[in-house]
Amino acid sequence: MNRLLIVAILIIYAVPLPVQAQHADLAKLKADAQRIVRVIGGDRAKTQAYCQIDSLGKQIDQAVREKDERKADALSRKINDLEKTLGPEYLAFFDALNNLDQNPKEFRDILPVFDTLHQSCPH
Repeated sequence: MNRLLIVAILIIYAVPLPVQAQHADLAKLKADAQRIVRVIGGDRAKTQAYCQIDSLGKQIDQAVREKDERKADALSRKINDLEKTLGPEYLAFFDALNNLDQNPKEFRDILPVFDTLHQSCPH
């Protein structure tokens, strides 16, 4: 009976650990996003690269709607090159974001940090 009680206690205490870890990950990602926005926003060349990525992303969406895979692939390669100019922190951030469970609330909490950069782009 003692073993069963010990297992039950361990299960009760172990279940919240992934949730706590996920909240810590989200807090870290949000802080990373804020730092990345400051770095990109403070560098004209990086801001221009970010805006070009935004524009190319819209073009990719259009190419996908038109089912032009070749154009979408070429635009994706351009984005990959531009992302390198934004720095390894930018790439690591989006890799970490992509590895999160794709919970829309998590993205709603983090991605608005980039709104200031987006607003600085010509529309």
